Amino acid sequence: MKTVAIIPAAGTGKRMEGGVSKQYLALEGVPILVLTLRRFEEAPAIDAVFLIVPAGDVDVIRREMVDFHGLKKVRKVLPGGRERQDSVKAGIDALPEETEIVVIHDGVRPLVTVDLIGVSVEGARKFGAVSLGVPVKDTVKSVETGSWVEQTMERKKLWLTQTPQAFRREIIQEAYRRAFAEGFYGTDDASLVERTGIRVKMLPGIYENIKITTPGDLDLGAILMKNRIKV
Repeated sequence: MKTVAIIPAAGTGKRMEGGVSKQYLALEGVPILVLTLRRFEEAPAIDAVFLIVPAGDVDVIRREMVDFHGLKKVRKVLPGGRERQDSVKAGIDALPEETEIVVIHDGVRPLVTVDLIGVSVEGARKFGAVSLGVPVKDTVKSVETGSWVEQTMERKKLWLTQTPQAFRREIIQEAYRRAFAEGFYGTDDASLVERTGIRVKMLPGIYENIKITTPGDLDLGAILMKNRIKV
């Protein structure tokens, strides 16, 4: 297990209507989480997957998703924590010593491709720490209290961050150790690495690699799944 993917999927789906956690909703008749896991199952660059789910769902997810769908690379199904960062840490703490590369990917990004997974792994080997992302298309403005525009950001420097993000094991382990020692919670895993002084290389992703968090995202995901178009 030299290259391990950690898939956090322990969220409660607060922005998704209907009372069902977003990772369990279906696209084209298949749970979003299963679609995501299939891409990692198919990726030659990945040796093992550690799946992080709500604590009360561990047994049912192992039985009804992992075993039922024949996901052989899912070696561990672990209980998650209160925040995404807590859940990822559970996966990092479980890594075997022989792990060299750690890939972290949102469980609700089912449109990731095998090629993107491979690119992230190779990028981590070469640069140490990488994130996938895409340049912003729209003008972005910083807005202060009261909804007044503070400034217009320089668009050519702005990218929308995606996952996978991938790291050499020692880099992400140290970043998480420091973050928890200092009580710091970031919005993504790369931000924890950045604050240690290690630079993160941004690699080109694809616009269709969306994170499904709202009903509108679910509708868009269904269209993209059906047509496999790039937007």
